[in-house]
Amino acid sequence: MSQPHTVTVKILDKDYQVACPEDQEAELLVSAKYLDKQMRGIRDSGKVIGLERIAVMAALNISHELLRASEEPEMVELPPSVESVQRINRKLDDALYQLRQLEIG
Repeated sequence: MSQPHTVTVKILDKDYQVACPEDQEAELLVSAKYLDKQMRGIRDSGKVIGLERIAVMAALNISHELLRASEEPEMVELPPSVESVQRINRKLDDALYQLRQLEIG
């Protein structure tokens, strides 16, 4: 069997290895860049401390944007597809879980 295609994304100055089909690499990189921007904004506000809390707040903000966009599509630019965002969210959840396991161990 061949090795899965992995992509390195940098979020808040940390590298994460994410398995991703080659044809979706560009979408993953754009999503990671967007997530990094959102998380930096939250961190820089000084109101939220801790990587996990910042990630949860960013996820809530992005989810809110997505829901708002689905109700009023002319107000917010939608990502390529809701399914691709859901796939990326699952990958981010997996990466955060692995990060928590490293912090515990």
